[in-house]
Amino acid sequence: MTPNMRRSVRAIVLDDEDRILLCRFVFPHPAVPGHAEGVWAAPGGGIEPGEDPLTALRRELREETGLTITVNPPHVWHQEVVTDHAPGFDGIINDYFLIRASHFQPRGEMSDDQLAAEENLTAFRWWQLSEIVSYTGHDLFSPRDLATPLTALLTTGTPPHPVQLGI
Repeated sequence: MTPNMRRSVRAIVLDDEDRILLCRFVFPHPAVPGHAEGVWAAPGGGIEPGEDPLTALRRELREETGLTITVNPPHVWHQEVVTDHAPGFDGIINDYFLIRASHFQPRGEMSDDQLAAEENLTAFRWWQLSEIVSYTGHDLFSPRDLATPLTALLTTGTPPHPVQLGI
C-alpha cells in the first residue's frame, strides 16, 4: 500500500552573506517530535489542493515572511520522512527551493499570533553555517544534519538534480 504523504515546499533563503533564514516550530507541528523543544526549519508549508509546488511556495513565503518571489527558483533538495508526527498522514515530503535575497526582517501577511496559532511558528532567525555546525542547544534542525547539505550547496552551488535528504 502506498503511504499517504503530506506534500510540502520549503525555501532555502540565503542572504548576501550566505546566512540562511530559518523558522522555529514547536510541538504539535509535524516537523517537531514530541521529545524536542522546537525545530529550526526552512520557511514553507503544505501544498493546498489545486496548487502546484511553486504557487504554494510563493504563498507560504508571502504569508510567513513577506518575501515575494517572481522567478522560478531551482529545486535543490528532496526529503521524504515516514513519521507519525503528521496527523492524518503517514509522513511528509519536503521539496526545497533555493532563493537568494537581500537580508530582510521577516514580516509576513500573518501576524505573530496567527503564525503561532496556525503554524506553531514562534520565531525567525538568520543563521550562519558555523552557528548551525556548532549549535549545542535543545532544539533540532530539519533536516537533522542541515549543515551537510547546506555546506555542499554553499561550496558547490546549485545541484543539477535535487539532492535526496535524510530525516
